[in-house]
Amino acid sequence: MPPEPAGEDLEPGEVPGLTRPRAQAALIGQEAAERAFREAIGAGRLHHAWLLGGPRGIGKATLAYRVARHLLAQQGTGRGVPETLAVAPGHPVARQVAMLSHPNLVVLRRQRAPGAKTVPTQITVEAARRALHLFAETSADAGYRICIVDCAEELNLASANALLKLIEEPPPRSLFLIVSHAPGRLLPTIRSRCRRLALRPLGDAEVVRVLQGLGEPFAAHPPEVLARAARLSEGSVARALGLLDPATLALVDEIEALLAAPDWRRVLALAERLNSRDADALYETALDTVQRHLAAEIGRRLTEPPARLAALADASERIARAAREAATYNLDRRPVILSLFEEVAAAR
Repeated sequence: MPPEPAGEDLEPGEVPGLTRPRAQAALIGQEAAERAFREAIGAGRLHHAWLLGGPRGIGKATLAYRVARHLLAQQGTGRGVPETLAVAPGHPVARQVAMLSHPNLVVLRRQRAPGAKTVPTQITVEAARRALHLFAETSADAGYRICIVDCAEELNLASANALLKLIEEPPPRSLFLIVSHAPGRLLPTIRSRCRRLALRPLGDAEVVRVLQGLGEPFAAHPPEVLARAARLSEGSVARALGLLDPATLALVDEIEALLAAPDWRRVLALAERLNSRDADALYETALDTVQRHLAAEIGRRLTEPPARLAALADASERIARAAREAATYNLDRRPVILSLFEEVAAAR
């Protein structure tokens, strides 16, 4: 029986109808990253803290749970390099990990408190201390005690420091698998104590393969729709899923047309639409579309003078900075949307 998809109790970053990473048996496109773990396990030199970096939606959390299942099931331990980290979905450990009920596994993440209506915006120090209490106890079976952090950018300073203390002086047979979408933003002291493993964006064919394996309604789209979503996704399954939505694709088409021939009345109307709080996903799509346009322009103009390329790169950085500041300080989005088109026009 395949694992059940996420239900109404969605966790941060989840998509309704999709299997959660902790229950996902397949890992596509990250063979090199898995090989790094297999070789470390086979050599008996598994570093106690790993920083799994890369864009959202490329399999970082899926890999972390895959490693955890393998070690908790003690499959291949001490017997040379294991051929795979896969554990059968029906294995008791696989079921425990899927339910987050294994006594030697803890997941540090944003989580709705009992009775609360909203999910906190950060991983609090209280949540970190509760989760990391696992390492103050004796392992249930003398095996590994494992902590998965998903994701590190959501740690606040106090919770990051609580994690750091354990990484600096890890108990025996402990393992920290830290998922990060932007490793450069983490505390340098955390980065320096981790083995860093960069996962690559997936290829278009790999993204299509993942989408086709998700079942309905995702795999029911025509092949050309799946192919276009994969092409625009920049190797991220999470982004490709969003691009299967007709409204999202329509927005991409609209923005690409406005970038080619700006119509400022339509740009102003677009800014009004995307300023709504129920337009979060479309707003992110707009940012992604413009950044993808700038990246493509840089690639297309590689033979032009460096100053022209620098103007495009600077525009990309200013757009990213404006978006970060708007998100951090809860600012009006309309100036950000207007700046997207102004920056692109000025950089031409």
